[in-house]
Amino acid sequence: MPFLSLRRGPVAVVFASVLLVPACTTDPTPPASGDPDGSSLVIGVAAEPTTLDPVAGYAPFGSAQVFDGLVEHAPGGALRPALATGLPTPAPDGRSWTVALRTDVSFTDGSAFDSGDVVATYRSVLAADAPLRGRFWMLSGVQAVDKTSVRFDLNAPWAQFPELLTLGVKSDGPPSDPPVGTGPYQVVSWTRGVSLELEANRAYFAGPPEITRVTLEFLPDDETRARRMREGRLDGAALPPTLAEEFAKTNGLAVVEHSSADLRAVSIPAGSTAADPAVLLALNLAVDRDALVRDALAGKGTAASQPVPEVAAEFVEPAAAFRRDTARAAEVLLAAGWVPGADGVRTRGGAVAAFDLAYPATDLVSRDLATAFAKSAAAVGVKVTPKPADATTDPATPRLTAFGDPFDPDRALYPLLHPGGGAVAAALDAERATTDPAQRAVAFRALQRAYAAAPTMVVLAAVDHTYVLRENWNGYRPVVDTTGTDHTWGPWWNLSTWTPR
Repeated sequence: MPFLSLRRGPVAVVFASVLLVPACTTDPTPPASGDPDGSSLVIGVAAEPTTLDPVAGYAPFGSAQVFDGLVEHAPGGALRPALATGLPTPAPDGRSWTVALRTDVSFTDGSAFDSGDVVATYRSVLAADAPLRGRFWMLSGVQAVDKTSVRFDLNAPWAQFPELLTLGVKSDGPPSDPPVGTGPYQVVSWTRGVSLELEANRAYFAGPPEITRVTLEFLPDDETRARRMREGRLDGAALPPTLAEEFAKTNGLAVVEHSSADLRAVSIPAGSTAADPAVLLALNLAVDRDALVRDALAGKGTAASQPVPEVAAEFVEPAAAFRRDTARAAEVLLAAGWVPGADGVRTRGGAVAAFDLAYPATDLVSRDLATAFAKSAAAVGVKVTPKPADATTDPATPRLTAFGDPFDPDRALYPLLHPGGGAVAAALDAERATTDPAQRAVAFRALQRAYAAAPTMVVLAAVDHTYVLRENWNGYRPVVDTTGTDHTWGPWWNLSTWTPR
């Protein structure tokens, strides 16, 4: 199995892996669109975006198809210029970054791209109520140096700042829905809850895509996407491993796997029985994560007990990982007054060590993870009842959640863990205060040691993402995945460069 890696400073980081299972193909099978020349493609997508506005959070890692960022990620994770002519240049004191802009770019409405569009986009991000304001915590302002360059001013040096410039740039023209971008595609139609139609931008500065029409069908149910793949009505879809494996020997289809920063965890709200420190620690000790990956994930993932994903290897503290120890878990619970009842479920002062665990109703992987977690919890006297989540599910109910960032752990961990305070918050403050990569790694390792002493959730595994693709096009390149699967990342991140076979 080949690996792509990126060296950041002195530490090599594994960013993506791919397993390509070739079918016994001869000529390409007809695409789902029925288009004989392969210029159209239909993708089944589990999650429909709530917006196509980059400033509101659409495609935060870039590859938005409708928009370009100043920079973008290459397959190995490194940054390369997109709307910029080169990588951002820092000032000697690290408190500002200057970006030179391309002069051969236009928006799909025909208007020219210049520094005014960049300034307007990022000033929108800085609004007090902007959804991405927290992500740009270090940015104090953005100024046009001239028509072809901009300067970003920071309130503190932040060596990772260029990673944020993958954000799609919008036109500074009159508001439109969807917003106007410079990307390789433009929106033709969006039928909420059904599909999104994209058409090639014939004037794209990097050359028009050879796949001229892309249809995204919103199909939240895993079984539905699998059925439509069987029926030949999709050209690609993300599927759980248990459903994807049936396509491995299907003529004209291939199964590919991406490693990811997609950590799955049991999130415990304050007030829940499981929020008791002893229960939380015991649950972390009780989980058989290796069995969980083997059974619930069909081996397509990595056991994980800490909130820093293994793909960010330079930040991982192996010594802080939880090891399964049911005897110690039982001791922790007993010492805290949790006594086994006649039915094996522990109680303390009238409280019962039992709670519901909500998971996304249409997500088979989450269902199987929740079931496996409940089995481990029962072994130490904690009763967990997995339940599909719906609109009526109480927000105070513990739930299976996903988080993670393949490029910078801070972006996922700061909003998730910093509000809890203590040594974990202090470590996050320390990593933000340094520009030294080595010291930043030290801070993240300290975070994991502090978390191991007082966990605030139960991390279960990093989930590999599995996709089924029709073998009618060249250009697929593997990348490490983000949390979840959508049409802007995974196999589709470089869709505009694909060509028919």
